[in-house]
Amino acid sequence: MARILGIIGGGQLGMMLTEAAKNMPEHISDVIVLDPTENCSAAQVGAKQILGDFKDREAILELASKVDVLTYEIESGDSEVLKIAAAKTAINPSPETLRIIQDKYLQKSFLRENGIPVTDFVVIESLEDLKKKINGFGYPALLKARRDAYDGRGNYKIRSDGDLEAAYNAFSGKTQMLERFVNFKMEVSVIAARNTAGQIATYPVVENIHENNILKMTIAPARVSGNVAKQAEEIARKTMQVLHGAGVFGIEMFVTQDDAILINEIAPRVHNSGHHTLQSSMTSQFEQHLRAILGLDLGDTKLLHPTIMYNILGPDGFSGRYKAPVIDADGAHLKMYGKSESKPQRKLGHFNLVDYNGTKGIEGLIKSIESIKEKAGIIPL
Repeated sequence: MARILGIIGGGQLGMMLTEAAKNMPEHISDVIVLDPTENCSAAQVGAKQILGDFKDREAILELASKVDVLTYEIESGDSEVLKIAAAKTAINPSPETLRIIQDKYLQKSFLRENGIPVTDFVVIESLEDLKKKINGFGYPALLKARRDAYDGRGNYKIRSDGDLEAAYNAFSGKTQMLERFVNFKMEVSVIAARNTAGQIATYPVVENIHENNILKMTIAPARVSGNVAKQAEEIARKTMQVLHGAGVFGIEMFVTQDDAILINEIAPRVHNSGHHTLQSSMTSQFEQHLRAILGLDLGDTKLLHPTIMYNILGPDGFSGRYKAPVIDADGAHLKMYGKSESKPQRKLGHFNLVDYNGTKGIEGLIKSIESIKEKAGIIPL
């Protein structure tokens, strides 16, 4: 019997989950999202919307009362309220998994306790505590807000003693942690899924290129050795085994200078670095997430075509209405998110460039990206 799907968050991830749900009418009859933005991205493609904050207790409980299965596209929901809602509604990934992951210190502690490789880290209680503990890390080191941070906004790279006070004050009033800086060779990620029966599937490891701490480009498959790819997949599988709960997870990793793998962070949801799967793979990450939380068999994760995903961001120095780009290159698939206003570095859309014929290869795709990315810029109205 088809079920009603609820999603906390109606941004671009909720939008693409809604589109995937519309293609599964035998399993999902309707989609309802909770989002504070009127006519959010998901609502524009057919989701019903409850207007409210992601942490609004009454709004969360209202959503849970109207759906059969509840999930989320953003980590900032209230896990304690979700635990209450879980008594009557199936929620995946589980509220307990969300509680662990949304606090970066708890997340790293959980991974370390389960034998999964991460860099060294400590909790920071005060400025004096930071001044004392950084002696064990040296410079540079990374100070992080433990909660409610994304796209690098909760990170502060401390380069010297002179940065300590500014770094601590940047997260004033927030719980903080300090991490040993990883001089990585490359940032990669694995999109992994686990269904309610415990079946696990992983997509091939991809390479992520960031600018200003925001993902700019994902290269599928990653330009890594077979050994590195195998390590990344094994660590992703082990992570899914210990986390429990169902759904798609984005597992971000560092490749160290000696080709070891360390987990950086985990997102308990579909992930920006998995957008390439919309065209590159047999099963998109969005369909896979729905299959996982509905208890269906997981789909094939084989990479059919080398693909590069390129994020379209709001330009610096401009906020306001904009004209969407037009991209007509062979193998290019443009996806805009329906956001009415551009803001600096805001994710407004992406495009996937796919090597359907297998003639370009990754290096050829990168050259093509360079030639068309100027056309992918946002034009102010």
